[in-house]
Amino acid sequence: MPRKTLIVLAVSVTVLLVAAAGVFAYDQTQKDTIAEGVTVGGVDVGGQTEAEARATLERELVAPLRRTLVVRAGDRTFRLSAREAKTTVNVDATVEQALAASRDGNPVVRTWRSVTGGELDTSLTPQIDYSHDSVSRLIDRVRVKTQVKARNAKVDFAATTVAVQSARTGKAVNTQNLRDAVKLALADPSQPREVKATMRKIKPKIGDAQLAKKYPVILTVDRPNFKLHIFKNLKLQKTYPIALGQAGMDTPSGLYDIANKAVNPAWHVPNSAWAGDLAGTVVPPGPSNPIKARWLGIYDGVGIHGTDARGSIGTNASHGCIRMLVEDVTDLYDRVPVGAPIYIS
Repeated sequence: MPRKTLIVLAVSVTVLLVAAAGVFAYDQTQKDTIAEGVTVGGVDVGGQTEAEARATLERELVAPLRRTLVVRAGDRTFRLSAREAKTTVNVDATVEQALAASRDGNPVVRTWRSVTGGELDTSLTPQIDYSHDSVSRLIDRVRVKTQVKARNAKVDFAATTVAVQSARTGKAVNTQNLRDAVKLALADPSQPREVKATMRKIKPKIGDAQLAKKYPVILTVDRPNFKLHIFKNLKLQKTYPIALGQAGMDTPSGLYDIANKAVNPAWHVPNSAWAGDLAGTVVPPGPSNPIKARWLGIYDGVGIHGTDARGSIGTNASHGCIRMLVEDVTDLYDRVPVGAPIYIS
C-alpha cells in the first residue's frame, strides 16, 4: 500500500477516534440531565438536572395535589384534605424514570439530538397514590347527606275527610360518576380541585294520578256525628245520615273493605242471645226482614243496610251494623264497588 494512502488512513482513524471520544465525553456530561421533550404528568422537566426536576415536580405536581379537594352536591359542600386522602407522590422514582427515558438510544443518537436541538416526545405518568378507603368514605358521606327518598302518594283516612299526601320525587347522587371524578382529581394535578356531583331523580312508585286510580271510591264513617261519606277520585261526593251499633254491640272501628253486595238480601240471623227465637235462622226478603233493600257486607256479619226504622237514624240503635234510610242505601249501592275501602272512626 502506498505510503500516502497509509497516512490518509491513519489520519482518518485518528479523527474518528477523537470524534468518538468527544461524543462519549459529551454524552457523559448529559447523563444527569433530562432530555428536552420529557414531561411528567403534564409538567415539563426537559433540560433539567435531577435536583432541578425534583424541585419542579414538588412545586408544580405535588403542591397542587396537597390542596383540599372540594365536592359540591346541590347546595351542600364536602371536603377531602390531602391528609385525609393520604396523597403521596413518588418524586424520586419519577425523576429516575425521566432520566432513564432520556438515556434511551446510543451515545451518537443522544449527542446528535442534543447538539441539533432535537427533542423526545415522552410523556410519563407520575406515581401518585391515595387512600381508596378515604374516597369511599367521602362518597358515602355525600350519598347519605344528599339523598332524598322518593315518597309514594298515599291516603290518610279520617272520619270526615280523606287527606292525600302527595308523591315526592327523590334524588340520589350518581356514585360511580362521582367516584371516577374524585379519583381523577386526586391523581391528576391539572384537574380542578372542585368536583360537582351529578344527581339522578328517583320517581315514586305511586304518583298522585295513580293514587286516584287505586282508590276510585272510598267510604268513611264518622261515628260521633252519625255520618257516612263517600269519596270519588279522592273528592267528597256525598254524605248520608246513619245509625250505628248500640252500647255493647258497637260498630267496629278500623279500616276494612266492602266484602260483598246484595239486592233485597236474605237475613242470616246471628246465633246470638239478642236474636231470640230467630237466632241461627234465615229470614227471606220481605216485610219482616229488617235488612231493607240493599246489603254491603264489611266484616264478621257487620254491614251497611237499609232500615224502615227511620227514627233510629242519628242514634246508636243497631246490633253493630250501619243503618241507612232505604232511599239512601239504594242511592249508595250503585256508587260503591266490592273491594272499596271503608274507614270507620
